[in-house]
Amino acid sequence: MSERPGQTELETLRRLLALAREEDLGAGDVTAALLPAEVAARAAFVAREELVVCGAAFLAEIAAAYHADIRTETVLEDGSSAPAGAVIARWSGPARAILSAERVALNFLQRLSGAATVTRAFVRAVAGTRAGIYDTRKTTPGWRALEKYAVRCGGGRNHRIGLYDAVLVKDNHLAILAAAGQVDPLAALAGPLERAKAALAKQPPPGGFIQVEVDTLEQLRSALRLPVDMVLLDNMAPDQLAQAVAIRDRAGLAGRVELEASGGVTLATVRAIAESGVERISAGALTHSARSVDIALDVEIG
Repeated sequence: MSERPGQTELETLRRLLALAREEDLGAGDVTAALLPAEVAARAAFVAREELVVCGAAFLAEIAAAYHADIRTETVLEDGSSAPAGAVIARWSGPARAILSAERVALNFLQRLSGAATVTRAFVRAVAGTRAGIYDTRKTTPGWRALEKYAVRCGGGRNHRIGLYDAVLVKDNHLAILAAAGQVDPLAALAGPLERAKAALAKQPPPGGFIQVEVDTLEQLRSALRLPVDMVLLDNMAPDQLAQAVAIRDRAGLAGRVELEASGGVTLATVRAIAESGVERISAGALTHSARSVDIALDVEIG
């Protein structure tokens, strides 16, 4: 599978790249300046471990920020699997500029490929079930568009982008309603959710959705009486999740209301969670805990 970044991802990259270049390059690379200005080089971005590529599509943009004469050859597209030793891309051009751009390029490539790689592991772990793997808003500030792109490169799916494109009523929203005197906070949301649903329906495709978080099966029964598209089942064990699926199905809402498991989702637990029958599994670990994978820029001799 392969992915290409859209305008949002490219605009985010440019903004972050300007910051990264400024903090790293400053007034100039005093070490690269030791090299003759006319020397050209050819260098390869090489995977040092098995990984899923993400960020190769940004290398030309990064190179251009350092020197217009750096040429980028993409060998593996974003979303591709790369074995250890595989060449992901190559740069050729002024040696000084290539070395100056090296660290910033690797920071983007290693970090995003790390998120794509861990996402692919989760996706493979639930293969054969109906569960899709979704990300969360637990992203690095400023990096959300890029990290969500990395999740797609790994075969995962994006949850809401921010607070503006979907409704997700969480436990703290319900706690505030209870503190304000609502005996049944979920029931109190029926009218507001109907109005929100009508407003979201006017958004351009794919439009927004309405989701409510619950942490008990009794809350689930109440939530299913609301105008919701999805219910988030928080920190439920696989047997509870299976019961939740049965409750939803008996209510005649299979195919109309999706169930999402969240909380305690790891590579060790995700298969059992998926086998409960839920349609969605969201995991903050795709972005907040992904490690940077090992990629190097090797100068090619000869």
